[in-house]
Amino acid sequence: MTVRQRLVFADPGEAAGLAALLGRLLRWEKNAAVRIQADGEVAGVFAKPARFEVLAVRTGRLLKPAELDVTVAAGELLEGVEESAEAVTVPDSVTGPPWAGVLPPRSGWEAFAEVPSDAVRSVAAAAVGEFRERAERLSQRERTREALDALAEEIWSRPLGRTELPLRAAHAAHALGFLGGEAPVALLRAGPWLRLRTPSGSVAVRRSGDRSAGLTVTPV
Repeated sequence: MTVRQRLVFADPGEAAGLAALLGRLLRWEKNAAVRIQADGEVAGVFAKPARFEVLAVRTGRLLKPAELDVTVAAGELLEGVEESAEAVTVPDSVTGPPWAGVLPPRSGWEAFAEVPSDAVRSVAAAAVGEFRERAERLSQRERTREALDALAEEIWSRPLGRTELPLRAAHAAHALGFLGGEAPVALLRAGPWLRLRTPSGSVAVRRSGDRSAGLTVTPV
């Protein structure tokens, strides 16, 4: 019988935060998978939300060091979350989707901007409103999947203010519940990667087709 690994978080609220992230992923994709990496005293969960072309990252400190690198079903991982014990039991591995093989780097991140969280929320909400308004103006014949995808790409590819970060990262962070606090949002870059970081989690996107990034865990 396989003994499943149990991770215990060092800080209060980590298990609840993980459960909230997994719940959102499953609302968008019932068969969602996540990759978990534990590297000593830090564990990270990586996911590609079905509605967004980004990677979502949530990390937390562990009470006891652990070594782990596995892709699992998000639903099974959610079943293993013990909020009262600040712990999660890791289920059996599954075949990972292609995105799970290329994750953001662990080190080399450079902060290049800091933005108020309420400003990021406002920009994301305004962009969602614009998409809905413009989509509703399309006639029934014009409102094809191709037209809606093109509209979404136009809007979410725009930069966040004067930064290089595309709006899709802010949209994803808002939808994932990463922008709930008042702490400023940090923007970072490392090679082809850009990252929006909050105390609740990170959203990472690639600027190019370079596939050379390492497989890592980076604390939020």
